[in-house]
Amino acid sequence: MVTDTNNLPRLAADPSGRTLGLDLPPGRLLNETYQGPWPEPLLWLADGRAAPGQWSAQRTARRAAGLVPVLVDVGGPSGDPEGWDLMCGNLSYPEDLGADEMLSHHWGELREKRSGAAPFDVPWPGLAGAVSSDVDADGQAAGIADALSGGGSWLEEPRLALVSAECNADIPSSIGWAGALHHEDDAGVLSAVLRSWDERFGTRVVAITANRLVLSVASPPTTLDQAVAVAAEHAAFCPDDLDRSRHGTLEEYADHHVLGRRTWVHHWD
Repeated sequence: MVTDTNNLPRLAADPSGRTLGLDLPPGRLLNETYQGPWPEPLLWLADGRAAPGQWSAQRTARRAAGLVPVLVDVGGPSGDPEGWDLMCGNLSYPEDLGADEMLSHHWGELREKRSGAAPFDVPWPGLAGAVSSDVDADGQAAGIADALSGGGSWLEEPRLALVSAECNADIPSSIGWAGALHHEDDAGVLSAVLRSWDERFGTRVVAITANRLVLSVASPPTTLDQAVAVAAEHAAFCPDDLDRSRHGTLEEYADHHVLGRRTWVHHWD
């Protein structure tokens, strides 16, 4: 589900993107999905490894063209997004969904599936309150993107990609990302939650793999109570996070993975 004005096709005839005010390295357009080739390109992917500084370079021109940067890790067993079984058909529009409703639904499903085991032994607690901060969310994202592009990155082979999207939070829905398929098969739902986190915590999708979303966080919770409220949202959004952390309670998870953390990594098994 790309935007109404998708400028990615213009890169087919102009690979450098100069007509859009860009100066891109060599790359290619991808449109392969689980349903077969999509009628329009879903993203542009660089041929070579990302370098520090690429994320923030040409920011004004990219915004004018409606193209959003993200790091794509092609080093996993599924390779680049053409091997990720992207699913673009019948997705919800994020703007039509509410994060509280979506997370409450998943919390209820998990409460039933896990027979009321903690932390799903209580009703959905509701959304956490917003955290205010003077930190620039785009600047924070650029710094984390640079770190993930460097030689010490835990990403195996990050490459710069451009996605046609209304906003950063819509990256999953714009490409039909299916990394959370066994938990949520509608990437529009994921983007609805990401929009809410953007508004409340200044998050940005900085990197994606076949089954991970890496977010920068400009305004993370600063108290344990705030962090626990956010941890509940994480548990509903990606319950595998809590299972994998080996921290049995929301309080422990919040203390180790949410409180003051400038990066959130959501990893679906």
